Amino acid sequence: MTLDLNDPELEFSNLVDAYITWVLAVINDEKLDSEDQLLTDEISEDALNAMRFLPGDVTSAIETSLARVYDVDAEELANLLFPED
Repeated sequence: MTLDLNDPELEFSNLVDAYITWVLAVINDEKLDSEDQLLTDEISEDALNAMRFLPGDVTSAIETSLARVYDVDAEELANLLFPED
C-alpha cells in the first residue's frame, strides 16, 4: 500500500494503518523470532509520510500499545524505530 497524499479519499485511518504497519514490521524483524522479514522500503516511506500528518500523541499511543502487546520495552522500541536519535 503506497500512500498517495494527493488522493482526496485518503483518510486519517490510512495514515494510522501505515504507521502501525511500520511499527509491527520493525517489531517482527528485530524482536520476534520470525523467519519472514516484513520491513520494506515502501512500508518505511509510507510511515514517514504518515508521521508528517499524525499528531505525536497518536504515534506515541501506537508505539506504547504495540510495545505492550508484544512485550517489548517502550524505550527499546523507540531506539529500534529511531536509531539515530
